[in-house]
Amino acid sequence: MSTSGRRTADGHAPDASDVAATLRESEFVRLLARADGDCLAAAGLLAGALAERGVPYQVRVGRFGETLADGDRDATVGVGLDPSADAHLPAEATPASATAFDAAGDLDASPDPALALAGVLASDAQPRDRAVRVREAARESGVERRPGVGVPTDDLADGLAHTTLAHADYSGDAGAAQATLAELGLPAELDESARRTVASEFALAVTGGPEATARAAEAVERALRPHALADGPFATVEGYADVLAAVARERPGTASALALGHDARTDALDAWRDHARAAHGALRAATTARYDGLFAARTDAAPVETVARLLRDFRSPEPVALVVTDEEAAAAATDERAIGAAMTDAVNAVGGVGGGTARRGYARFDPETDAKEFLTAFREANA
Repeated sequence: MSTSGRRTADGHAPDASDVAATLRESEFVRLLARADGDCLAAAGLLAGALAERGVPYQVRVGRFGETLADGDRDATVGVGLDPSADAHLPAEATPASATAFDAAGDLDASPDPALALAGVLASDAQPRDRAVRVREAARESGVERRPGVGVPTDDLADGLAHTTLAHADYSGDAGAAQATLAELGLPAELDESARRTVASEFALAVTGGPEATARAAEAVERALRPHALADGPFATVEGYADVLAAVARERPGTASALALGHDARTDALDAWRDHARAAHGALRAATTARYDGLFAARTDAAPVETVARLLRDFRSPEPVALVVTDEEAAAAATDERAIGAAMTDAVNAVGGVGGGTARRGYARFDPETDAKEFLTAFREANA
């Protein structure tokens, strides 16, 4: 087994050339990817490079706290998971998809810049300007920014209702989104002026509600002035990123197929819609409580990681948002606060598995566990 991609003696993660070296020397590779849009895109880019070289591979998808490696002697690449793998793309300081794009280039492959940019846009990594080469390659391939909202479908009502890039009054309800659009008097063929009108309405719908936070005005920007895709599986790269992120958690197999370039668009959009309806519905129905530095939401079964991000960006007056159901929890922070360590400590206190990064965390525990017990444990660990 190659070990060229392991962490260096000073603890830094390997760069793209190290990852490429591991792949170049391997006869079979297992890609162990975290279930999010950035890591799935990265796995797809590395898988594409391996396929071009005729190297067989397998993609496995999991969440924080899960062990995907099985002790075999094949080369392993951890993408957001398993730092003990032969190569590890941590997906924190730099989007994993940006590192994977560079690694694929080092292998003389032809990575898809739209997929790479979708991964970058799906990432919570800061700062994103470390993905300069991805953005340049996307522009060279014909990807251009335009006015409007970044949705995956040409049907605007469908896109606005089911995007998880932001939360508005009509989120999750295509009929309500269609009624809002009807009031704008848009032309049948949208020109730049019409797209700006839609973007303005969407931004107002996201930021103008009584529950919207000041942070919402900044967070909604990720959905505006999208990168249009003339030739791709979705209408915009932002929409591509949204679908990847949602489907990675809703149906990991479908997300893997999408990232690997298979014809999974219809199934992916169905999963995206289901995920969005559940996430937006849970955000509305949740019972919330505010603590010093923490805004917690208690709800029934829900896509907790997506709800935690939406809560953080559009509803939380505190820097850390936590969502807890009967058997899952997720947290998201506005900056680096050792959220993963706090999640690990909390889930260890009640029994279960979990983990995360400095800004994100996920945990799964026995449904017999009292959710209040988990919340208390997380508050203490996050203090």
